[in-house]
Amino acid sequence: MAQELGEKILLYLDKHNQVDTLDLAKHFNEEHQKIVGAVKSVQATGDLINAENKSEKYWELTEEGQSVVQHGSHEACVYKAVPEEGLSQAELMKVVPNAKVGFSKAMSAGWIVVDKSGGAPIVKRKVDAITDTVRLHLKSICSGYHNEIPDKTKQEYKKRKLIQEVIVKSFMLTKGPDFSTTITKLETDLTSDMIVSGSWKTLKFKDYNLEALGAPAECGYLHPLLQVRTEFRQIFLEMGFSEMPTNNYVESSFWNFDALFQPQQHPARDAHDTFFVSEPKSSSNFPTDYLEKVKTVHSKGGYGSLGYGYDWKIEEAQKNLLRTHTTAASARMLYKLAKQKEFKPVKYFSIDRVFRNETLDATHLAEFHQVEGVIADYNLTLGNLIAVFNEFFNKLGITQLEFKPAYNPYTEPSMEIFCFHKGLGKWIEIGNSGVFRPEMLLPMGLPENVNVIAWGLSLERPTMIKYGYNNIRDLVGPKVDLNMVRTTALCRLDK
Repeated sequence: MAQELGEKILLYLDKHNQVDTLDLAKHFNEEHQKIVGAVKSVQATGDLINAENKSEKYWELTEEGQSVVQHGSHEACVYKAVPEEGLSQAELMKVVPNAKVGFSKAMSAGWIVVDKSGGAPIVKRKVDAITDTVRLHLKSICSGYHNEIPDKTKQEYKKRKLIQEVIVKSFMLTKGPDFSTTITKLETDLTSDMIVSGSWKTLKFKDYNLEALGAPAECGYLHPLLQVRTEFRQIFLEMGFSEMPTNNYVESSFWNFDALFQPQQHPARDAHDTFFVSEPKSSSNFPTDYLEKVKTVHSKGGYGSLGYGYDWKIEEAQKNLLRTHTTAASARMLYKLAKQKEFKPVKYFSIDRVFRNETLDATHLAEFHQVEGVIADYNLTLGNLIAVFNEFFNKLGITQLEFKPAYNPYTEPSMEIFCFHKGLGKWIEIGNSGVFRPEMLLPMGLPENVNVIAWGLSLERPTMIKYGYNNIRDLVGPKVDLNMVRTTALCRLDK
């Protein structure tokens, strides 16, 4: 069909030498877009025709403008609605469409006047007869004589939404250097038969489009969370950290709470904050000597501490749960470190899922990722912790930091970490930190002059800030748009 229409265009051009595609659309009684498509098809076969872009502007009446041509301008309608004896302004506004605009324009033209001498405003005619210039102008535009109307006047009518400017684009066609009235199909492939017969020498081949996009390669895509996780992991590795194993989502209360010197009556250990596992309900494989030391420091104290002074129960420590933080993995690693023959300073990190019985909203889920860093060395202080923060967060592109004293059962001193968010224009909390308490470290068997500094933050919040998400459920959960995973840009943190 396109080739047949293309040949008709060539035959018409052969007789007339030059033609506008709009005229061709009228001549062949076809849509203009179909004519343009046929022209593009002809151009793809070679230099048969030249097509020069052409655009033409003209004015046409809007629906409101057409109403003015039929019934008169708004101001004329207001004038005609006012009888010889006058009419109250309130009544006039009710009986005339677009009365507010018409009243204003009629007053400006000096056609009507408002008499307030009798109390209520009365609108009266100020002149005996009027000429509806707006209606006359719109009739001229409708008839194609818009050039006779000043541009300033047309712009005023445009503001009143009586007329609108229309731009029509078309092509002016002329004969090309290889003009012909027939279309020869171009070859797209060079075959072995063409080479053997030599026919390739006389055939015409279609030009290669070297800018054409290739077929997209089918491959996997990283979720935005995994992209940011990869960047975080790289930062830890650059700083000399080793990754901790965090593959046990189900943890015992002993490692999740008791080993961290968190008392058994702490609110975080209630069912409304923690997911307890019903099967298997409990664990019993604990280091016996370490278990006794933890029990003693909780109930009676030790290592310079008074403890909590309560009856510590093994049944509470045995309860299985979905871990509420990756610090449980840190406790296991520090215990293994303490059992080595000779202590060596270490730097650990982990990035993995944790679970909490949270109320779901735009910024909270029942499961999320925790990023944790742990450093164990001799005589570490709060100053070392702040220095590590400056380096770590500087690699994330965060340079404005502030710290606020906080409370954690297993760290003392403890600090909340805040950064200044330029987009929000305010300080926001991004993590928590502290120095692990002696009541946590010394029962493990670590030397007394060894301190452990640690900090943690979520993975979801930096990802939401990076990619502009306001609702965490657009990032994680059953309502996530899978196309988002394919189209999300690569993560590049401003280091």
